Amino acid sequence: MTRIPEAHQAQPSDIEAVLRTLFLQGLDGDAVAYRAFLQKLSRHLRAFLGKRLFGWPDDVEDLVQECLLAMHNQRHTYHSDQPLTAWVHAIARYKMIDLLRSKSGREALHLPLDDASDLFADNDASAGEARRDVQTLLGTLPERQRLAIVHTKLEGLSVAETASLTGMSESAVKVNVHRGLKALARSLKEKA
Repeated sequence: MTRIPEAHQAQPSDIEAVLRTLFLQGLDGDAVAYRAFLQKLSRHLRAFLGKRLFGWPDDVEDLVQECLLAMHNQRHTYHSDQPLTAWVHAIARYKMIDLLRSKSGREALHLPLDDASDLFADNDASAGEARRDVQTLLGTLPERQRLAIVHTKLEGLSVAETASLTGMSESAVKVNVHRGLKALARSLKEKA
């Protein structure tokens, strides 16, 4: 029968001992211990990655799942004479670096949000006409894009405030603003 260590307020050395014991029992074929290891490791990884990727909760959860899968697939590479958390953290850091690289590559393709101010610039039209034109253009956008632009660009709310107000994640707000502004620019070019 598997002895699963108490789930008390664990210190870092206790976490190492608990995880290592469960992991080694799991490697020896104890499915209950391995399941307990994965559950405890998930909580540990959420805390570890959450501190480093603050503000990206969706990415943290995805990364936790990727790390668990990588650790399961690479479990044969663990040396039992080494600390388990060092092995776990190394894999988590590599996965986090991969995520950041892929994000930086995608972000380089995006225009900064501040570069869109020329879409709303006042040319010789009166303020009322301009407001009507902007409302008409915004009305052509999907609701999520329209709300993200209205709150961030017209009302001046931060991305975090807009995310809280609309129920979107911060990254979803940024993506919707970017896509909406691209659609508006395309629409303006077609009319010109």
